Amino acid sequence: MSLDKLIDKIIETQNPTVVGLDPKLEYVPEFIKRKAFCDECENLKGAAKAILRFNKGIIDAICDIVPAIKPQAAYYEMYGYHGVKTLAKTIEYARQKGMYVITDGKRNDIGATMEAYAAAHLSKVKVGEEIFEPFGADALTVNGYLGTDGISPLLKVCKEEDKGIFVLVKTSNPSSGELQDKLIDGVPVYEIMGRMCEKWGEDLRGKYGYSAVGAVVGATYPEQLKELREKLPHTFFLVPGYGAQGGGAADVAKAFDKNGLGAIVNSSRAVMCAYQKEGCKEEEYAIAALREVIRMKKEICSHIGKIGM
Repeated sequence: MSLDKLIDKIIETQNPTVVGLDPKLEYVPEFIKRKAFCDECENLKGAAKAILRFNKGIIDAICDIVPAIKPQAAYYEMYGYHGVKTLAKTIEYARQKGMYVITDGKRNDIGATMEAYAAAHLSKVKVGEEIFEPFGADALTVNGYLGTDGISPLLKVCKEEDKGIFVLVKTSNPSSGELQDKLIDGVPVYEIMGRMCEKWGEDLRGKYGYSAVGAVVGATYPEQLKELREKLPHTFFLVPGYGAQGGGAADVAKAFDKNGLGAIVNSSRAVMCAYQKEGCKEEEYAIAALREVIRMKKEICSHIGKIGM
């Protein structure tokens, strides 16, 4: 009923990072695509097959170093039902390897529809007398801008299934301030949403003091990151925007508490495309990804120190 499983993995690996597996087909090495398109045709099924092999290679390389992956659902849905199947298989494979999985779906609805999203991504579905876990992620990103009606169905699942959510609070994109920085009675909208995360998570706190209701707060706004860390003591942060979007280690360091806890930092393209940046052989794509996650870990930890109570 909290994010303790994730925090345990962060402490175990001494690594507060998550790899975003958001694969475009152009990120996938040619040798993987050739094999996939040889087995199948050059179609959606072949593309999804290539992406799954690509993902598995990265997971195999990083699973002992990195505590979590974060697949973005859109990058799989774009390949139709074959891609959605690859998403499910990627989640299953990562969890078999002992990794924590955050599905980046940014789901947003109310009532029975939100209950259905919760069942699909975090819980179970009964078919006849059998119980199935459709996707089986550990956490899900959600949009809280429908208010409590859209979050309440998830809180029940978090408590019963020991799952977590990350609510959009201050996102990393350039135009986020068009809405999120607007003032209501002198308080920015993002801060109001952060306070709501604290409230929603009041009954879902774990042994480290953080609840199952986390917040997405971008590395590209370090001052707001620092401000929110001080004002939201029980809310764990998922921090996008590191690396390719411009956020650096000194920026993301503001997301952490005095124990080096309180946040996990995402990197996607820099890891998946490390082999392209390095100019190494494409067959070494997974090893290049490993080198990048080790570099990222060292850089961030040099600013926050040893992680743990």
